[in-house]
Amino acid sequence: MSMPVTAERSVRLTAGQRVVALAAVGVARPLAALPPRRLRQALRLLSRGARPGRFEETLHARSATVTVSTRCAGLGCLQRSVATALICRLRGRWPDWCTGFRTNPFGAHAWVEVDGRPVGEPADVARFVTVLAVRCPEGTTT
Repeated sequence: MSMPVTAERSVRLTAGQRVVALAAVGVARPLAALPPRRLRQALRLLSRGARPGRFEETLHARSATVTVSTRCAGLGCLQRSVATALICRLRGRWPDWCTGFRTNPFGAHAWVEVDGRPVGEPADVARFVTVLAVRCPEGTTT
């Protein structure tokens, strides 16, 4: 993915939160290497039975991800978004996971959102056209 970013700031994590975030980042790395169709299948499977994500919880999961991984704090948006979704899933929730592109200038990006609102992303993410998404399964309630 290609979106100019600067490294994000760390947050203070408990030992348990750090372990969960490191595990999610570790699992997200091989998932992010999958072809798009396989990645979407894997994330759809993982999202089953989840309740919709909540913004603050998803933001905390994203912050934990960028705290434990310099790759995720920089240009690793695909791994970061997958790891964030995995942390949320461990809490029984699922944010909408999205990937997309913009044309001028060309760029690709992956992110998570809650209620159509990107979590922890710069405002220009609104210029991206969503191409692939794994949304919270229908029929679940908060």
